Amino acid sequence: MTYKTAVIGLGSMGYGMAQSALAAGHQTYGYDRVAAQMDRFVAQGGAKGALAEVAPQLDAVVVVVLNADQTQAVLFGEDGVVPRLSKGAVVLACATVPPAFAKDMEAQCAAHGVHYLDAPISGGSIKAAQGALSIMAAGTPDAFKAAKPVLDALAETVFELGDAAGGGSAMKAVNQLLAGVHIATMAEAMTFGMTQGVTPEKFTEVISKCAGSSWMLENRAPHIVAGDYTPHSQVNIWPKDLGIVLDVAKSAGFSAPITATALQQYMVAVGMGLGAEDDAAIAKVYARNAGLDLPKPKD
Repeated sequence: MTYKTAVIGLGSMGYGMAQSALAAGHQTYGYDRVAAQMDRFVAQGGAKGALAEVAPQLDAVVVVVLNADQTQAVLFGEDGVVPRLSKGAVVLACATVPPAFAKDMEAQCAAHGVHYLDAPISGGSIKAAQGALSIMAAGTPDAFKAAKPVLDALAETVFELGDAAGGGSAMKAVNQLLAGVHIATMAEAMTFGMTQGVTPEKFTEVISKCAGSSWMLENRAPHIVAGDYTPHSQVNIWPKDLGIVLDVAKSAGFSAPITATALQQYMVAVGMGLGAEDDAAIAKVYARNAGLDLPKPKD
């Protein structure tokens, strides 16, 4: 089934998702604050047209922005898209947000006759461009049905986590706790190894094949070895995401001390001016504190 689909937010994840929707044969529009990203997508075959004009014809809107505030603005702000959509259209909301926010958005969309799928994503920018993401989704059966052609285009695995919004965002919070802690712990372990004469190259070679490994270690450690901090996932993401984790934990009366410690390291990285770099750059916090020299970019 061919859908008219809009992807709003053409960052490293959203752009790849727009490419995947296009590759699957959907008529795909891409929107971003950065005009050059939209022009680039159109040059690669994306559909052209102002969002306000095409919205009534859209079957699906995929929102891949940074946070809850941006999601709210896209959906119901001054130029919000939901009131312009036809009844029966579906919104796939992919940002990491609190579960309570997802439930509120579902209710507001339903008031306009629009389906809402709480659909946080995982997998990174490369998998986004390959249509191979994991999507943690929750929503009504009708929302899943309306979103299926787009989900098929974007995801290798879709986890169905309930028939109401909130379940997807809850699972994403669990995932982000682990992912954020794993990156910070990888950086701590690598730089600790350097104090013992273990080079980043040897650390990556050995630990990636040992019990101490993780997907995040295998994915991020090579960035440090290469001295390449081109942002596939920015440091800036983690104060927000781990902040959400801690807020949710607090509401549940749950203590998450390891998460809180990792969050502080990301905050230090932001304070060092590393916010826009790849999140592997958290290793620079440890390196600075220990007086270590991380690998330089390869020529």
